[in-house]
Amino acid sequence: MDATLLHNWFALLGVAVFAASAALAAGRKRFDLIGATFLAGVTALGGGTLRDLLLDLHPVFWIRQPLYLWATVLATVGSLLAVRFTRPPWRLLLVADALGLAFFSIVGAQVAESAGQSGIVVVVMGLLTGAAGGLLRDVLSGDVPLLFRPSETLYATASIAGVSLYLLVQGAGFSRPTGAWLAMLTILALRLTAIALNLRLPALEVPAPDEQE
Repeated sequence: MDATLLHNWFALLGVAVFAASAALAAGRKRFDLIGATFLAGVTALGGGTLRDLLLDLHPVFWIRQPLYLWATVLATVGSLLAVRFTRPPWRLLLVADALGLAFFSIVGAQVAESAGQSGIVVVVMGLLTGAAGGLLRDVLSGDVPLLFRPSETLYATASIAGVSLYLLVQGAGFSRPTGAWLAMLTILALRLTAIALNLRLPALEVPAPDEQE
């Protein structure tokens, strides 16, 4: 598959999955239709918007290609119809978020790569694109962001590992699509494994002042 076409598919899937995850979160919080739609839009488009602004790419991606707005709307409507008749389990939201993280981390890395950024900036932009939308969703819906929960530490780790692998695979002489698929599958596998086995990195603990005496 052509690298540009693959990038566009990843971006569309990422937008749709993140919009769906936000709609599921809105359904759990009993948001109204306007609130749920706004939350889905911020979640699906927020990370990529912030990335484009930092990279000085104008106009931002969803203004250049309104198809992303339509993908957001369709995914939101479909998800809201689903939650109207059933209360989705929490793990379904986590799986949807893991898919969005995988898709968007690689999309963000490819955008930064195409803009001629260095490797470390590519990794940071991949993480930002993948994680910022979910962070905004959780903050706006009144939850502690997945990125900051001790039990979900592999969230950022998975994105960083996947984008780093994406760069390493290309450095080893493999094609960009091959690197993208391997990296996306790595991110998804790490997140789903962490969810299934409750894996986490050690939490930082700083003793309170009275405990240090």
